[in-house]
Amino acid sequence: MTYRIRLERNTLRFAAAHFTTSGGECEPLHGHNYDVTVEITGTLTADSWVIDFSDAKKLIAAICKEVDHKFILQAVSPVLGISRSGDSYELTHSDKRYVIPASDVAALPIDNSTAERLAEWFAARISAELAARGAANVGSISVGIEEAPGQAGWYTLALSRPKAAPTEG
Repeated sequence: MTYRIRLERNTLRFAAAHFTTSGGECEPLHGHNYDVTVEITGTLTADSWVIDFSDAKKLIAAICKEVDHKFILQAVSPVLGISRSGDSYELTHSDKRYVIPASDVAALPIDNSTAERLAEWFAARISAELAARGAANVGSISVGIEEAPGQAGWYTLALSRPKAAPTEG
């Protein structure tokens, strides 16, 4: 059987600046107060849960802190000129040029800083953390990144078939 937990609100949020690119154009630099929603499916552990809510919230909140109050850099953008020199990033596009202290940048391996790509990055980070903790029972991780009320991008990462937890007996 597959079960699902859902986590949202409270500490699952971050504030960040970004700009997206579309059709070769670059939108103006701006920011959002993002809310993160995560759904994790899987089989139950020997303790009868998919994952402990408290552990999952701490894990996701820690990932939120990685991008909180940062400029989200789409580090593999096909349309931005990106260079790092010493302690700063220089970004260029057409007639725009930004120089941002590296300590203020979250350089993510994404091609665009859309809500959908951020959701995909979060799902991969959560998956890696759960795998490192031995959570072999997880079947999928869905992440929603809400930029504004009623406006969210979602991504679902399907994992290999979850293993049933050993039964005690």
